[in-house]
Amino acid sequence: MNFLKLRLSMAGTVAVIIGASTLGLSMLLGMMGQLSLYSLVGTVAIFNVAQWLLAPYLINSIYGVRRLADGESPHLHSMVEELSARSGIEAPKLMFSKIPIPNAFAYGSPLTGSHVAVTQGLLSNLDTEEVEAVIGHEIGHIKHRDVQVMMFISFLPSLFYILARSMLFSRYFGGRDRRDSGGLALVGSVSMLFYFFLLLFNLGFSRLREYYADQHSASIVQDGARKLSEGLAKISSSTWRIQRASPRGMAFSGFKTLFIADPDRAGKDSAELYEMRYGGRDEEMVRNIMSRRVGVLDNLGEIFSTHPNIVKRLRALNE
Repeated sequence: MNFLKLRLSMAGTVAVIIGASTLGLSMLLGMMGQLSLYSLVGTVAIFNVAQWLLAPYLINSIYGVRRLADGESPHLHSMVEELSARSGIEAPKLMFSKIPIPNAFAYGSPLTGSHVAVTQGLLSNLDTEEVEAVIGHEIGHIKHRDVQVMMFISFLPSLFYILARSMLFSRYFGGRDRRDSGGLALVGSVSMLFYFFLLLFNLGFSRLREYYADQHSASIVQDGARKLSEGLAKISSSTWRIQRASPRGMAFSGFKTLFIADPDRAGKDSAELYEMRYGGRDEEMVRNIMSRRVGVLDNLGEIFSTHPNIVKRLRALNE
């Protein structure tokens, strides 16, 4: 398996921002009759690079992330430094967010360096050894340069999406004759089709990179497969419990590509996990999850997800 999107990876969060911002600019260019393929490619490229560089500042603001000083949580700093050394990379900055959703994410840019963030929910719901495995997963994202990889492969879907919308809007606002408008509509429709298939490819690539980061954690953490399996199961069950108790928990789902687990899938993946989590040992919960049948609807839903199905993910991890 090949893979992982640095969850931070700006790919999802940044893709939404890129889509909205470049769409607005390209629509204006189209309405003014100044849109060309070159200007479109240049616009999308500029926004991709700019938002890659600036995304860490946006993420810090959205999640209320702050850097943990060297004197704070020394055991976490020690984990990050040791796991980074085992991975052969420079230790990223350790960050902290007070959000209750149990999760972790890695992100960064040439302007800020690499970061690994943990949430209050993660530290409250997972054991120390499970936190170590989760951090190993995030360091795997940094090791494999997933932010850069996902930014690169998200360029073409963004380009085709903006091209499609520009052509379709030009039909109504461009002041062209009927034959030109029909041609623009055809180009726009074909571009939207290309966008859809490229988007599915990106989502599949994102899931593969999640598997890849899981395997990296298992390779650098002692007994890492077991620890990460239990951590992922607890993240899913705890997220589902928090979302049930407070709808506000869903507010974080719009930025799910940053996380080690998808908050949107918590309810689907974890309908039984809460009872498993509090009705037995951690290893029993993991075995129960892996024994569940993955049906047609599960496979179909996974196609449109940035993260693998939890059952498949735990099975792959324990292989």
